[in-house]
Amino acid sequence: MKRIENFKSIIDKYEVVFFDAFGVIKTYQGLVPGIEDTFAYLEATKKEYYIVTNDASRSPVQLAESYHRAGLTAITPDRVISSGMLTKEYLDLKVDDGIVAYLGTEDSAHYIDSSGLHTLPVSQINITNLDKVNALIFLDDEGFDWCDDLNKTVNILRKRTIPVIVANTDHAYPRSVSDVAIAIGGIASMVENIVGKQFIRFGKPDSQMFMFAYDMIRNYRPISKKEIVMVGDTLQTDILGGNKFGLDTVLVLSGNTLPNDAEARITATGIVPTYICDNAVVKTGGFDF
Repeated sequence: MKRIENFKSIIDKYEVVFFDAFGVIKTYQGLVPGIEDTFAYLEATKKEYYIVTNDASRSPVQLAESYHRAGLTAITPDRVISSGMLTKEYLDLKVDDGIVAYLGTEDSAHYIDSSGLHTLPVSQINITNLDKVNALIFLDDEGFDWCDDLNKTVNILRKRTIPVIVANTDHAYPRSVSDVAIAIGGIASMVENIVGKQFIRFGKPDSQMFMFAYDMIRNYRPISKKEIVMVGDTLQTDILGGNKFGLDTVLVLSGNTLPNDAEARITATGIVPTYICDNAVVKTGGFDF
């Protein structure tokens, strides 16, 4: 584990860079200051990069547009790999017909809508269509009533033996420097405990997320894991997932892991990044290449 001052010296060693989104590129305040310089450098040096995110709240097109609105135009939809994409792949392979019920916003339902199945929010499931529900997906922490719809979810899963997919495994996300909010992964864990059934999870730290991205690259070019680095702000998802898949990892201190806590949390968890850096900002006084 090396403490690195300039993020540029890390990414210069690799062919491909995987970035987490929240806490690395953006925070609750907007873009991380100076992150535009990183993507300008990546573009100028023709280095390949992808946003590998547990955010299943919006489609890759919508996620890319959110960066464009913030002033970061380099990120295009084909650069976004989200856990929602794995959910769609699972449904295409495993669920042939019927209703897919979901917890989340209409935007988040993009992934299951595009599978050609009949999708309905949990709020619209009732005694007349319950027997047609063949899967249930946890997509986003917004877009539903936390009391009525969570109670309904528990009872659907008591009555139906169906696959349950958690498209975003994050348990919480920062709302401010000191506060967090409960994410859909945290809600799913609570429901899983109540109903006593095991859910299917897509997203970091699950290796399927990294394999999906790795295979996508290998479809058009040779690449080894040693040539890829994963950049994230959370030990239990980004760093653990990257480590398990055999990638070098960079823990940045601009999001979930605060500078004062980093060493203690690494020691407590045993999750050790290859590098630690304050942020993912390339510092150059004019590009040096």
